[in-house]
Amino acid sequence: MGRGRDKRQNATGAAAGPAPVSRHSGTGPAGAARHMGRPHGMPLWLKIVTGILTVALAGALVFAGFWFLRLQNNISKAPLNAGGGGNEVADDAKGRLQILILGSDTRDGKNSKYGVAEDSTGYGNSDVMMLMDISEDNRRVSVVSFPRDLLVDIPECKDPESGKTFPARSGVMINEAMAEAGIGCAVDTVNEITGLEVDHFMMADFNAVKELSNAVGGVEVCISDAVYDPDSRLRLPAGTSSVQGEMALAFLRTRHAFADGGDLGRIKAQQGFLSSLTRKIKDEGTLSDPPRMLKIADVVTKNLTVDEGLASVPTLLTIGTRLKDIDVSKVAFVAVPTRPAQSDSNRLEIAEPAGSQLFAAMRKDVDLTDPAAPATPSPGATPKPTTPAPTPSAPPAQPYDKTLQPVAVANGTGEPGRAQEIVEAVIAAGFTQASQFEATPVEQSVVYYGADFADVARDVAKIFGIPAAQILPADGVYGVQVYLGTDFPSGVKYGGVALPKDIVNQTAKDSTCQQANPALIVQE
Repeated sequence: MGRGRDKRQNATGAAAGPAPVSRHSGTGPAGAARHMGRPHGMPLWLKIVTGILTVALAGALVFAGFWFLRLQNNISKAPLNAGGGGNEVADDAKGRLQILILGSDTRDGKNSKYGVAEDSTGYGNSDVMMLMDISEDNRRVSVVSFPRDLLVDIPECKDPESGKTFPARSGVMINEAMAEAGIGCAVDTVNEITGLEVDHFMMADFNAVKELSNAVGGVEVCISDAVYDPDSRLRLPAGTSSVQGEMALAFLRTRHAFADGGDLGRIKAQQGFLSSLTRKIKDEGTLSDPPRMLKIADVVTKNLTVDEGLASVPTLLTIGTRLKDIDVSKVAFVAVPTRPAQSDSNRLEIAEPAGSQLFAAMRKDVDLTDPAAPATPSPGATPKPTTPAPTPSAPPAQPYDKTLQPVAVANGTGEPGRAQEIVEAVIAAGFTQASQFEATPVEQSVVYYGADFADVARDVAKIFGIPAAQILPADGVYGVQVYLGTDFPSGVKYGGVALPKDIVNQTAKDSTCQQANPALIVQE
């Protein structure tokens, strides 16, 4: 068809088509008519190039269509929530994004050799639970691990397949959240614990780890001593090793090979593995290499279940694109602060106030690697100029003796002993007549003052950065009273972010070596 179209463009009148070649007039030189007339059709070289380009384009379209359909058909999906509600639709391209990453311990199908079906009931328990939080500006990623032995409250959940509703439960291991009502119940549980709203989830099974580690050519891990765990069959020499396939899976599954053989040592080992994997993918430019990306995407999607909002190849590629340029020093791996549970010393519970501090910082989108860093504005956002409000003039304050001013600290935070830190700060500022007492919990911190103590109240409020609007006169108060609320649970700077020391286990930039469990160390 291309040839006919070009001939119509290059010929004129009745001379179009092949007819003039065999119907020359006898009045002119035959050679001139045959060899000096206007050329017909495109040159041979152009025909060849056009043909090659056409074939290449058709091949590319077929290739792209094949991979799109293949990857799309690989993906399994499930509802995001199980509590009857739903989150707002996330902006996957540029909004802040939180993805709950789960590892299932189900032994069905390809995973049957890792146990028997009775080992996991219903939807199976979550073997790994990590919340990945991608900042809106794509400069930071926090990965927060929840120990599987953590006792939590699980909300009421409805099984999307059977329609059965399961009542809320208290003091249950977090890895049981999805066993009855599906993955959405695990999402709802994390939402309730953290006060966040998870946007998506990704759940992978045992086979995903093996195939992914093979696809990247192995992942480097390090351990302090040679170790053998008969349960997971992990066997590693001391120092650094490259693991893939079954050994990579054993490294992530083992519950006894690291530290004291508990869940926290296992979490640190998993985070070390993911850090190493992140560095390898980043250093080798995998996210910018289409053939390698297709290979990894094929492996991952075959063994992945996601929510409906994430169940499309373009969406998965969008998230991959957001992560490809991130600084690995800003990929922070964190574990939820825990302590032995009071109800069962073999289980864990969230340690307070450290747990609340972590979740509050996450809700404020704080950089966990640098909590003091200012919040980064959204991409494209232009800060509006602000005009400082005029400060009302006040008469010059008369000097007073700080050591004679009564200052009381009322602890309304709900955290026993919280007032002590504030009292110490008050005394350090020179107000030595300080006292403390427990009070009814309130939401907002206020500095109250009695008659003739307004200037003292202002100075005390400045110590902690409590706003002027929260400095109030009060009958029945002699001197100054700092009433601490639940909005001031820690630290000595009101409105600041208080985080437990060393909350970040490591960043993806760090190469760490795991401590072997002394009980499983073997001779090389």
